[in-house]
Amino acid sequence: MTRLQRVEVIANVASGGVGADAPETAAKILAEHGVAANVHAPALGELERAIKAAVDAGPDLIVVIAGDGTARATAEAAGPKGPMVAPLPGGTMNMLPKAVYGQLAWPEALAAILDRGEERMIGGGAVGGRTFLVAAILGAPALWAPAREAVREGRPKLAWLRAQRALGRAFTGRLRYTLDDGLREKAEALTFMCPLTSRILEDEDQALEAAALDVADAGQAFRLGVQALVGDWRDDPNVAVARCRLARVWASGGIPALLDGELVRLGRLAEITWRPQVARILGLPRDAP
Repeated sequence: MTRLQRVEVIANVASGGVGADAPETAAKILAEHGVAANVHAPALGELERAIKAAVDAGPDLIVVIAGDGTARATAEAAGPKGPMVAPLPGGTMNMLPKAVYGQLAWPEALAAILDRGEERMIGGGAVGGRTFLVAAILGAPALWAPAREAVREGRPKLAWLRAQRALGRAFTGRLRYTLDDGLREKAEALTFMCPLTSRILEDEDQALEAAALDVADAGQAFRLGVQALVGDWRDDPNVAVARCRLARVWASGGIPALLDGELVRLGRLAEITWRPQVARILGLPRDAP
């Protein structure tokens, strides 16, 4: 078990699964375990400043109760030599927290790591000056993310409008790419999964899971969109999966990308690299249920 003395908490109460009482609940759980904590509940637009303040304080641990994007930003700011980070579930998808803590809700996960947490170094990917710890999706499927969020929010009309927009842009620019300086290939979309969340990689694997999807007509594009809305588009029969440490991707225009749930636009040329040491996290023992 890792001993803790000073803890910073970032509770993004504006995130989907945090709750207004999260700061008080987190402080209470920490106090019950004899740990002093400084709790941040940043207002809209103050999240980046709160992350910097937490890292600059030099604590033993930064507890993040927020979505994947906030967890990624905190881990990136802390770095491999900074404080440990505990990415607790507080967002919509919670891919990173689920990979680290399973299906535990954030109060249970916090109590568990205070009782029996273990330090672990995690790797991730980097593209366009940004780090991702869960996944990067490049190409048309990234444009389906807003529609998928509308589905989760129970807003079917908005989801349909966003889906139409995504489908209309699906063929505006195919991707060319190479994996580990291999042959040049073409694809409608590419995804890069980190070992924590990959289905084919172990935590110790020093690589990314790369999946490429190519579509030939509008019917296949529609199926791709449905998978992006309700399932895992990597299950599509047109997906080819491989491993890589370096990928180069280029297109005729800017490349839409989804990095740990955040929609961004990259330039016409993007280089995706594997980074073996991104941050230290406080997780559970590997044999934990």
